[in-house]
Amino acid sequence: MKVKTRLIVAFFVILLVPFLMFSIAFMGFTRYQLQAIEESYGVPISWDSLSDSMQVIGKSTEKIFEQLKAQANADPDFFLDRTYLEQVNLGMTEQTSYLLVRKGKDLYYNGSGEDISRLFAELPAFREFASASDGGSYIGKDVKAFVKQLDVEFSDGTEGSVFIISSTKRLIKQTRILLRDLVISVVVIMFFTAALLTIWIYTGINTPLRKLSEATERIKNEDFDFELNETGKDEISELCRDFDEMRKRLKTQAEEKETFDRQSKELISNISHDLKTPITAVKGYVEGIMDGVADTPEKMDRYIRTIYVKANDMDRLINELTFYSKIDTNRIPYNFNRINVTEYFDDCADDVGLDLREREIKFSYINTVDPDTRIIADAEQLTRVMNNIIGNSIKYMDKPKQEIQIRVKDVGDFIQVEIEDNGKGIPTKELVTVFDRFYRTDASRNSAQGGSGIGLSIVKKIIEDHGGRIWANSKLGEGTTMCFVIRKYQEVPAK
Repeated sequence: MKVKTRLIVAFFVILLVPFLMFSIAFMGFTRYQLQAIEESYGVPISWDSLSDSMQVIGKSTEKIFEQLKAQANADPDFFLDRTYLEQVNLGMTEQTSYLLVRKGKDLYYNGSGEDISRLFAELPAFREFASASDGGSYIGKDVKAFVKQLDVEFSDGTEGSVFIISSTKRLIKQTRILLRDLVISVVVIMFFTAALLTIWIYTGINTPLRKLSEATERIKNEDFDFELNETGKDEISELCRDFDEMRKRLKTQAEEKETFDRQSKELISNISHDLKTPITAVKGYVEGIMDGVADTPEKMDRYIRTIYVKANDMDRLINELTFYSKIDTNRIPYNFNRINVTEYFDDCADDVGLDLREREIKFSYINTVDPDTRIIADAEQLTRVMNNIIGNSIKYMDKPKQEIQIRVKDVGDFIQVEIEDNGKGIPTKELVTVFDRFYRTDASRNSAQGGSGIGLSIVKKIIEDHGGRIWANSKLGEGTTMCFVIRKYQEVPAK
């Protein structure tokens, strides 16, 4: 789950869960407290009636007040009978109420058994207040009592009042307990809701972050052999997947660097080996000249020619190494021009044929391309391609009668060049790697074949930079055909 979604869920959970749980707690505590108040005052209680506490107290003594009112109409002097008053007062104990009787201005009966001088002083005067059966008046100040007043006239003509006094302390106490319980429940609910949401959000973020931290530590130690398998759709999981993608690239780069270092060492070894052979030969022939071994003009000419050939071999190796460095930095110098295919490959065949005939290699050249066909190419680099391919063919000739053929064909929008030899061939499984750097069909290499192993990789780079493609066909023991195509140049008609 995304962090944004988690926060939205957390927001609504913070709003809804406490509300729902508080509602449940409110209903539970209210029901409990209302039941306690009902038991205390003996009247059915609802939340509406609880909000008017005086109404609750008034209803709790409603029946007793009606009885007293009926008695007052029948015989007021009953309120002078203390035994009767005791019985009535005892019936109001459960409602936390008691009875007072005032005769004239004096207190005749006190059902509380306590000092009520302050209360008595605050009581309403005769006929000052007429109470309903479910109503009364509240006396605040230090008294805090609910009073129902019933005025009577005794037989002796004295004015009197019967009061039902109800204490509000118990109801207020129970209401306070209810409010306290509700406040505590709100605090507890909010605490646990916040704690659970914090744990949920923390776990969802911390777990992938911890994996990222461990992965960072492993990468710092150049350990790339692990995976971050995060399948979630949240931002942290996406970050983990991006991090794992970076790890894969770093691993690939590390492997490529290791391969490059190994190939560079192999290149240095190959070049060193290939340079050592002509240098040794040059030194030997120079020493022969210095020692007077070449004592005839024919020997001297042969020695000098040999030294020249070996020097050319060294120059070729150095040029190849220099060109290889330009490939790595992508700084091959190209000079593209429109080239007539027939003229270029005819000249190339003349140069190649002369060298091959000197080596006693049978050479043939076939060109079926229209004489006006042209391509956009760098003639110098294209010559390098031809020389490298043919040089590679010569290197792996293993038959007494050696042959090389060059064919130039028209294949639609491209011209295709094929260079076929009858050498020892390349195994089929190695055809896909023959253009890789440092590839060698003879891994053990020998001084007769030599080579740096980068010639065909240079060829592939040049052809691809010309917008073409190169591949090889070969049969082991029969020979190899190197093929490459270059797009023909076509004039775009002016509009």
